[in-house]
Amino acid sequence: MSQLARKIISDNIKKFREKSGLKREELSLKLGCDNSYISKLERYKVNIPIDRIEEIANILGINFIDLFK
Repeated sequence: MSQLARKIISDNIKKFREKSGLKREELSLKLGCDNSYISKLERYKVNIPIDRIEEIANILGINFIDLFK
């Protein structure tokens, strides 16, 4: 995944997470991952698998495609 694509997705995850009122810790619990993973994700430090993007969108109550805009 390109740096630009990772930035767009990561920025949108953070934006929608904050908009929904979820803290990083809460999102990590719902995803079953470590809080540091969410932190790295939101700072563009990790590549995120497509199925994980879909899972995050479902948790945030948004359409999958919204994370790519």
